[in-house]
Amino acid sequence: MITAYHRPKTLDEALKLLTQPNRVPLGGGTLLSQGKSDSTEAVDLQLLGLDSLRVNGNNFEVGATATLQSLLESGNCPTTWKRALQLEAPLNLRNSATAAGTIVACDGRSTFATALLALDAKLEIRDSIEQSRVSSLGEFLPLRPRGLITLVTIPLNVKFAFDYVARTPSDKPIVCVAVASWGSGRTRMTVGGFGKSPMLAMDGTASDDLAAAARNACHEATDDFASADYRMDIAATLAKRCASEIASL
Repeated sequence: MITAYHRPKTLDEALKLLTQPNRVPLGGGTLLSQGKSDSTEAVDLQLLGLDSLRVNGNNFEVGATATLQSLLESGNCPTTWKRALQLEAPLNLRNSATAAGTIVACDGRSTFATALLALDAKLEIRDSIEQSRVSSLGEFLPLRPRGLITLVTIPLNVKFAFDYVARTPSDKPIVCVAVASWGSGRTRMTVGGFGKSPMLAMDGTASDDLAAAARNACHEATDDFASADYRMDIAATLAKRCASEIASL
């Protein structure tokens, strides 16, 4: 339940407000609108200019309050990312859901987080007016510490592939796999579709066995949607498809 509403005009003002434990940032409002019973004070971020989308060298810098739909429609968004963005949420929610909010609230079925984890995305986080830090998404997800995400930085100088299996073409995946490959030979693969957050299955070289790594990532992935054995087989197949797609790029 939202008991108070704050609309700061500057980032410093927002950070001061967020020092109180019962105050939470409000971006797209898709989470706060779900009506939790706990009393919450909302700190609206819409006046802070955190919704930019820009290319900086080899990186795509996504402002924290940029919506998923604006990212999807950006001329700088690589085509290979778009399916993962579309699967994250239907159009109406993509028009409201923000990049940072989606990251903070994601679970293992998040296709957006699965893609960003493979791409080794970096988060700029403000802990206070004086303190800021940069964290990789992989460091952030397990604990999701307090702090205001202000920017998500995603490399553009990589080859990327994403594939999935779901009950219907528009449903959240039962299993999904994302693979990113750098010119140096570095290759990262993530597996999603289950658990509390997507899993980094491999960070190695292109010569590593992606299929085996994908299978290993799913060996305890039994839930109400699928068995671990099923996911292991599917993930291995998806990893091979992604590797083939990367090789063709």
